[in-house]
Amino acid sequence: MAFEPPERLVRALDETPHDGDAAWRQRLPDLVEEALGACGAVPERVHAPGGRSSVVVLVRLPEDTPAVLKLAPPSAVPEAEALALERWDGWGACRLLDRPAPGTLLLERLRPDVSLRSLAQAKALLEAADTLRKLWVEAPADGVVPTVAERTAAQAACLAEAPGLYRPLADAALAARSGLLTDAPENLLLHGAYGQGKVLAGARAPWLAVGPSPVTGERAYDLARLGLDRVEDLVGADTGGSSSRRRLSRLADSLDVDRERLRAWTLFRATYGGVAALRRGRRPTGEALLEYAGWL
Repeated sequence: MAFEPPERLVRALDETPHDGDAAWRQRLPDLVEEALGACGAVPERVHAPGGRSSVVVLVRLPEDTPAVLKLAPPSAVPEAEALALERWDGWGACRLLDRPAPGTLLLERLRPDVSLRSLAQAKALLEAADTLRKLWVEAPADGVVPTVAERTAAQAACLAEAPGLYRPLADAALAARSGLLTDAPENLLLHGAYGQGKVLAGARAPWLAVGPSPVTGERAYDLARLGLDRVEDLVGADTGGSSSRRRLSRLADSLDVDRERLRAWTLFRATYGGVAALRRGRRPTGEALLEYAGWL
């Protein structure tokens, strides 16, 4: 199979270098061939533009069953994703079919080009909340999946070095995180990177989640990422601030999540996302996220 890594993945790996990822990228063509051979799959195409943390190859298994081969670098911790998918066992998420090689997952094929982002905003949020509810289960106890505190530690360090213009927002976000971690009310398995684009149309269920970056912690942390969906549309609207706050309130009420904890985690995730985007040269995204954070 002639193989070139998707440009989006290459850019992401260059933006946030991690130990071991460069060597993985160099070996990627061979790793794809080895994984295909290990599961006897015939490749159809590489899904593009794909994600920022993995390569997805659409394949056919020996009985002509459609499937997906996903290869992720060490920094993406594919072992944690596999553990979460095993725990969910197809309930609200795509099924893990096999692990043919280290760092490689063989997954149930969904419709990769049809996500909740294809729906109107109100309908998309309703379906997203319903699917997310199914993923909140008891956290595993083996330590493979990081806690929210561990996941956000490096992000907090990034905010501590935010430039002066964004210091008030960064300080508010850091204070919010500190308070939230002090009295976390629950410890559940969370998707970690949940958004409308991570929920795809399926055959056995209308919508199923993909691409988790699992963490363990409280539901408000997971729901905060969903609150950031289509942030550019909110920022561009005349009533963006009030619409954003109403959206968070509706999400919190629909999933019985504390409104203030959701607001605080959304503030943290939006501020970190904005500062990180600016550092990587993605100015429109960064400015939109920081404006959103300022409304909270």
